[in-house]
Amino acid sequence: MVDKFLGTWRLIESKNFDEYMIRLGVGFATRQIANVTKPTTIISLDGDFIVLQTQSTFKNTEVKFKLNVEFDETTADDRKVKSLVTLEDGKLKHVQKWDGKETTLLREVHDDKLDLTLTLGEIVSRRHYEKA
Repeated sequence: MVDKFLGTWRLIESKNFDEYMIRLGVGFATRQIANVTKPTTIISLDGDFIVLQTQSTFKNTEVKFKLNVEFDETTADDRKVKSLVTLEDGKLKHVQKWDGKETTLLREVHDDKLDLTLTLGEIVSRRHYEKA
């Protein structure tokens, strides 16, 4: 069921990402760099694990997890979070919790496009990727 997510995805459009990062508490300089960076996301399988890599000229990250199993994650902005990724209605739902806060990263695939919706409180950011 995760097969449609597998592959290499290039960011082509981003909306409201700065507001989302402000709400996360990301500093000004890091936000400036992140707003002009066009990361590539690579989603692959390693046995029972899903591997999600983000590569950019600014920073590379990798998260390896099993669906429906909570795990510790250090985010690209260095937050230490408890994460849980589930597959719901054909969408990958990634919930991160830290310090009484929670954000949701929802990934959906339509044809050769991947849509990532980031939600923190009332702030919603949308990032659109195309298959490389």
